[in-house]
Amino acid sequence: MKIEMLKEIAKKIRRSIIDTTYLAGSGHPGGSLSAVELLVYLYFYKMRYDPKNPGWEERDRFVLSKGHATPLIYSVLAYAGFFPEDDLKHFRKLGSHLQGHPSHLDTPGIEASTGSLGMGLSIANGIALAGKMDKKDYRVYVLLGDGEIEEGQIWEASMTSSRYKLDNLTAILDNNNLQIDGKVSDIKNPYPLKDKWLSFGWEVFSIDGHSFEEIHDAFTASENVKDKPKMIIAKTIKGKGVSFMENNYEWHGKAPKEEERLKALKELS
Repeated sequence: MKIEMLKEIAKKIRRSIIDTTYLAGSGHPGGSLSAVELLVYLYFYKMRYDPKNPGWEERDRFVLSKGHATPLIYSVLAYAGFFPEDDLKHFRKLGSHLQGHPSHLDTPGIEASTGSLGMGLSIANGIALAGKMDKKDYRVYVLLGDGEIEEGQIWEASMTSSRYKLDNLTAILDNNNLQIDGKVSDIKNPYPLKDKWLSFGWEVFSIDGHSFEEIHDAFTASENVKDKPKMIIAKTIKGKGVSFMENNYEWHGKAPKEEERLKALKELS
């Protein structure tokens, strides 16, 4: 694993998140910036896929359960070769295939249409269970938000993952402790996270979500776990990389203005 290369890709993705939300005048930069290293690791090191053949049956699958983080997933998919990078200029524009929430029917590389929070883990369960039944060796990854796990469906789905021993499923929790209107811990406190997932029958890894070394170690270790689903709790910083966005819930769903864009890009250079 070439960590310096992954860091350079991450920097490029962060700049793209700023530019796409600026050009659209809307979008969700905060929670996109917090999960950059996680998706860069998956798409540029870990996952098996063919951008020229998005429907390849043997591919690994990724489900973006926190579906508002499209500035992140679209940037990653573009740089991975699923569609032209120039398409990012049309994010959230009328007629574009890059809408505010991901659509499986419109965008190459999107495995599931999400955005209504809480649904992605159930979808990932179905894909993982199908892989088991079809005797396929693909892996399924799903990214959850820590505000999203306030949804009851997440916990119903987590019991299903454990019940069917979905060891081909790895969930990643973007634990930045902020949601649209404040701290997750102040709104509907989900802590202690590790104890909860352990109690639901999952193998749990806790990491720094911005450290490629820790991300790599957790994913590598998780592949050796049999007969249970895996949860990687990634401690992250909302708005990571941009000083005035970091740990500020107001940047959950607000696009930067021109002056803010220039300042952010300078910090990310």
